Amino acid sequence: MSDCQLYLISPLDVSGAFPDRLASALDAGPVAAFQFRVKGIDEHEAARLADPLQRICADREVAFIVNDSVSLAKRLGADGVHLGQNDGDLADARARLGRDAQIGVTCHNSRHFAMEAGDAGADYVAFGAFYPTITKQTEHVAAPDLLTWWQSIFELPCVAIGGITPDNAAPLVAAGADFLAVSNAVWGGNEAAAVQAFAAVLQA
Repeated sequence: MSDCQLYLISPLDVSGAFPDRLASALDAGPVAAFQFRVKGIDEHEAARLADPLQRICADREVAFIVNDSVSLAKRLGADGVHLGQNDGDLADARARLGRDAQIGVTCHNSRHFAMEAGDAGADYVAFGAFYPTITKQTEHVAAPDLLTWWQSIFELPCVAIGGITPDNAAPLVAAGADFLAVSNAVWGGNEAAAVQAFAAVLQA
């Protein structure tokens, strides 16, 4: 039984029936965390969209993580924030969100970025993209041995991201990913069936 867990990332459009889809996904199998990732809307609107999703996660004890915005994470009282390399200072985020917040950092395929994030007090580091992805433009490609290297040296959890599907996830689990971050593989079709398919891989 692997210790790897599923980390869902929202589609950019979380309006309409999306709360029902989120509930369906979370009820289909074990999910450790949900990242709220919307772009190009103001914080007030983002908070309005986040509210029902945050409640759905809280009811199921799924961590609710905000992408990019420390101020939105603080406003929502979210469980944490995920920072890209250009999304501000980790120490500042820690000071604003408190020591209990889960703060993750995108490290692409860089061992240096990951070690810097660990030294700065990140709760997890994210590596990728491991596979071609349509969710965002791929500038950095990571190999599974990066996960193995990280696990051999550091206690800090690592997240694998980028084009991960139930069909290609197993090598990343074997290499040492603590979490698989997935978006289109779940929201691009039947979310409940996709979560069940990932659960089968993670329990194999």
